[in-house]
Amino acid sequence: MASYARGIASQDEMEIRGLIERWVAAVRAEDREAIRAEHDSQILMFDVPPPFSSQGLDAYMATWELFFSRPERAGSFGLRDVKVTAGNDVGFATSTGRCADFDAAGKEQPLQFRLTIGFRKIDGRWRIVHEHHSVHAE
Repeated sequence: MASYARGIASQDEMEIRGLIERWVAAVRAEDREAIRAEHDSQILMFDVPPPFSSQGLDAYMATWELFFSRPERAGSFGLRDVKVTAGNDVGFATSTGRCADFDAAGKEQPLQFRLTIGFRKIDGRWRIVHEHHSVHAE
C-alpha cells in the first residue's frame, strides 16, 4: 500500500482525493446525482442518525433527504485532515469533518464527526463502497 508518510502520493491516491473533493462539492451543492455518481450500487453506510446502517444506493441516498431537509446544512459541510491509503484495487480514507446541526430552538450547533470511507476500483474506476460516520461519545 502507498502511504502519505513518505510524502509521495500515488496516482490512485490522487484519484481518490479527487473523488472525495467532488463528493464534498456535490453535498454542498445538494446535487443528488453527483453524490450518487461516486458510489457503488451496494454501498454500506454506518451513520450517526438513524438508520444507523444503510445498504444499497437507494437507502444511502434516502439518508441525504434528512440532511438536506435542515436549514443551513449543506453549505457548512466540509472535511479536513484527509488521509488516503490505496492499493491496486482497494483503498480507504480517514478524515474529520464538520457540518451544521440545529437544536430544538433552531440555534446552530456545529456537529463535528469522523469519517472513514472504503473504496474499490471497479472497471478501472474508484467507487465508494463503504462510509462510516461517527461522533464522539460523551
